Amino acid sequence: MAKRDYYEVLGVSKTASDDEIKKAYRQLAKKYHPDVSKEPNATEKFKEVQEAYDTLSDSQKRSNYDRFGHEAANFGQGGGFEGFSGFNQGFGGFEDIFSTFFGGGRTQSNPNAPRRGADMKRNVTITFEEAAFGLKKEIEVNRFEECTTCGGTGAFSKSDIETCSTCKGRGKVIVEQQTILGRIQTETTCSKCGGKGKTIKHRCEKCNGDGRTRKLSRVKVNIPAGIDDGQTLRLSEQGEAGANGGPNGDLFISISVKAHEIFERDGNNIYLEIPLTFSEAALGTQVEVPTLHGDVSMKVPAGTQTNTKFKLSGKGISNALSGRVGDQFVTVKLITPTKLTNEQKDLFERLSKTDESNNETVFDKIKKWFKK
Repeated sequence: MAKRDYYEVLGVSKTASDDEIKKAYRQLAKKYHPDVSKEPNATEKFKEVQEAYDTLSDSQKRSNYDRFGHEAANFGQGGGFEGFSGFNQGFGGFEDIFSTFFGGGRTQSNPNAPRRGADMKRNVTITFEEAAFGLKKEIEVNRFEECTTCGGTGAFSKSDIETCSTCKGRGKVIVEQQTILGRIQTETTCSKCGGKGKTIKHRCEKCNGDGRTRKLSRVKVNIPAGIDDGQTLRLSEQGEAGANGGPNGDLFISISVKAHEIFERDGNNIYLEIPLTFSEAALGTQVEVPTLHGDVSMKVPAGTQTNTKFKLSGKGISNALSGRVGDQFVTVKLITPTKLTNEQKDLFERLSKTDESNNETVFDKIKKWFKK
């Protein structure tokens, strides 16, 4: 697919000023940045915008582009090096030649390009009930934010921002060196302005020229009902402030849920064990069972055995993330009394002399096996 015109990519005219090109680039970079954009093919569009800006923000590259279009990429600043193919055998290509004499030819990143702020991580501990029903919580975050005094410029006032006298605002300077190939010109980052093309006469006293200050801020976190231990929430653009108009990073909240005294959780289901006496299990009873939604009356039929599990439909966790509602499962455990009153002891002795089962139990089967 043929490349689009760089001016068309940025949505500016061919007579656009440097400031207009920079403004258009910042807006599009925010829109298509892969970490924050939901646009289709955001990565490809971001690369296209970056490529267009790298060319049009450089006066010499822009001049070559205006003359030769996309073919300008095949020309060097001295008029092109395509005729140097004979060096390939001895040096392994032009990049190797460049590396041999100048220590590498890697393209340096544009210091004026918008940079996304760093992501941050925080841990938040909540109770079992808070995880089940959700809550709104405020947490403190110590992060870099845009300086409110200078508006992120880093300067004491707008008049203190000056065009770099060394590079004349280009951010780069031409260096000449004499080599065995002759005198060669190379382009390098301006050491005076660090490639920004501008210098600050008087720095902002609050941020000392950085454009950002560290601040302790309170961030509201909406923790949804049904969140589980170990899950993470992402708060878009609540991380560190970006630079040069770039977007903020994200804040990731890792959730820890405290264990409950009586309830256990598996997914959206709740599990609970309740004790029953022998008489309650044998005769049947009605018991009050605690749930996250309040006490529920549950019928225990006569002859219930230990470890019998009952289901209370819809009494589990209503999960806002999945839209599902869990159940509560109640397991009964028979209690063997350890201290009996005389009356209780007498009753158990009388009971032991009766036929305690009207069907063949596991114990009957064991007795029969020993008699073989």
